[in-house]
Amino acid sequence: MVIAASNAQLNKQIEEVRKAFTDLSWHQILQQCLNKLLLIILTIILFAFILWIGRLTINHLFMESNKHQLLKNSNRLATIRALTLNIYRYTCYFFFLYALLSEIGVPVGTLIAGAGIFSIALGLGAQGFVSDLVNGFFILLEQQLDVGDVVEVDQIKGTVTALGIRTTKVTSADGTLNYIPNRNITIVRNFSRNDMVANVDIHIAPSAVISEVAATVRAVNQKLVATTPELRDQPVIVGPVTIGTQLAFRVTITVANGSQSQAASKFLAAYLQALHAKNIPLSWEGEHHNEH
Repeated sequence: MVIAASNAQLNKQIEEVRKAFTDLSWHQILQQCLNKLLLIILTIILFAFILWIGRLTINHLFMESNKHQLLKNSNRLATIRALTLNIYRYTCYFFFLYALLSEIGVPVGTLIAGAGIFSIALGLGAQGFVSDLVNGFFILLEQQLDVGDVVEVDQIKGTVTALGIRTTKVTSADGTLNYIPNRNITIVRNFSRNDMVANVDIHIAPSAVISEVAATVRAVNQKLVATTPELRDQPVIVGPVTIGTQLAFRVTITVANGSQSQAASKFLAAYLQALHAKNIPLSWEGEHHNEH
């Protein structure tokens, strides 16, 4: 009796499940799924178009601004353009995600309001993002960095290629692309704002006659000043100095930022050639120049 009753109950449940599946309108379910899929595809196409047209508009506006020189500093204009594109892209992504979840049927507003512990964890995790955003805003406001500037941030030296709301991209001389969170940017050395001073050190032998070295350097300076447009002031002859254990004859030159290495190399090569021509003894321990 017990077994018969159990079998009857099981058969009844199976029949109910079979009836439930039979009563389902599979055509209607398939139609709803296709409608949802079509709506999602249209949403993706719409937001892709909005993103494309927005980027096109922003680029056109900044090109017109550059053409009419509304901002004299082209690096500053490039920085604002990159930041504007960044903010626009993140805004589009946010609304796209919201629309996508709403179309699927996820109650986004209710989910956020009732998330509880998840909201707290999300808030704690967003602290870094908010810090990046605030610090990036003040970096832009105080004009600490601009796209194209040569800077050094936390022992990373290179050219600023992008300034975003979260990270700043700095490309090193060897091509390495460094992503620096804005909250980690505390001390910035910017080499692109003022004229730079380069030390040109000529390593001479102790037996060299200083007066002859000075006279040769003066003669070379007179020739190079006229052919060096990046020079901002007359070269200054400092005279003999010691670098470690080596004797050197130092000359300082003030040049436009970004050209100090090339200018110092040009002056050093001319000095060495003139000193060789006059048989003034040099120290072959090294031919280096320091830049500041």
